[in-house]
Amino acid sequence: MISIRPVSDLRNKFTEIEKEVNGGDPVFLTKNGYGTMVVMSISAYSNLTSGVEKALDEADEYATASNERMTHEEVFGSLRRRLNE
Repeated sequence: MISIRPVSDLRNKFTEIEKEVNGGDPVFLTKNGYGTMVVMSISAYSNLTSGVEKALDEADEYATASNERMTHEEVFGSLRRRLNE
């Protein structure tokens, strides 16, 4: 369930927010009615970023093993063509 709370709850009701976060749900915090941040558990954050870390590690390994290099225009030109197909 989506939980939206004022940022002041982080200080005043920390244990409640901690229980929600440890239950696996992120808590969205607002300031003056506008979203400012999201609080989530370390395990949820790790799950969210693990794919990115793996992809970066694979890219580093490929760059180390290969002499192939591409220019900025080659990389982004290729991406633009794929997106426009």
